[in-house]
Amino acid sequence: MVMTDFKCDIKDINLAEQGENQIQWALKDMPVLKQIQKRFEAEKPFKGLRLAACSHVTKETAALCLTMQAGGADTILVASNPLSTQDDVAAALVKYHNIPVFAMAGETVEQYKSHIYEAIKFQPDLIIEDGCDLVSAIHVDYPELAEKVTGSTEETTTGIIRLQAMEKEGKLKFPAVGVNTSLTKHLYDNRYGTGQSTIDGILRAANILITKKTAVISKYG
Repeated sequence: MVMTDFKCDIKDINLAEQGENQIQWALKDMPVLKQIQKRFEAEKPFKGLRLAACSHVTKETAALCLTMQAGGADTILVASNPLSTQDDVAAALVKYHNIPVFAMAGETVEQYKSHIYEAIKFQPDLIIEDGCDLVSAIHVDYPELAEKVTGSTEETTTGIIRLQAMEKEGKLKFPAVGVNTSLTKHLYDNRYGTGQSTIDGILRAANILITKKTAVISKYG
């Protein structure tokens, strides 16, 4: 069923078919998430709850949002980084999955802030975040809403540092889980994922073959 009568802010709804192909392609390489999605469809652990996701609007994030939706969550998605938004994926979530999306590639700072506000107006019970902008905005500008939030998750190191600072000052009003502390996240994303993307970045930037080349690796962090 196609529904586009709810409020959203995306670049072009006509990109939806292309975006849906991207989402389904991503799900083929996410067997664990698909198993969780199947379990959620039966158990509905988030029935009656509102979920706001402030993250990179990509096909992978879309798969996560669909999993939470399968668990019964009423879901909204806004961008945590205007540079990473896939406009076709945003359109697909709106057109084919009834998920309000407020994101577009290259959006201005003003647009970004207005989209964060849309997530706040959604009055979420749960938050999935990448960067802590949404959680920070709630604590600073809408502290009364913080009492409604059950908890949040944070993916980035930067976001976790912000959360730790809030906790140290006694200002963090609800539990927050740092995803980076998960061994699965550390290994599959931070170590192997970053390693592979580093090679990809070098290939794209240098436009050379790596055959018979010597690589020097300098560790950081």
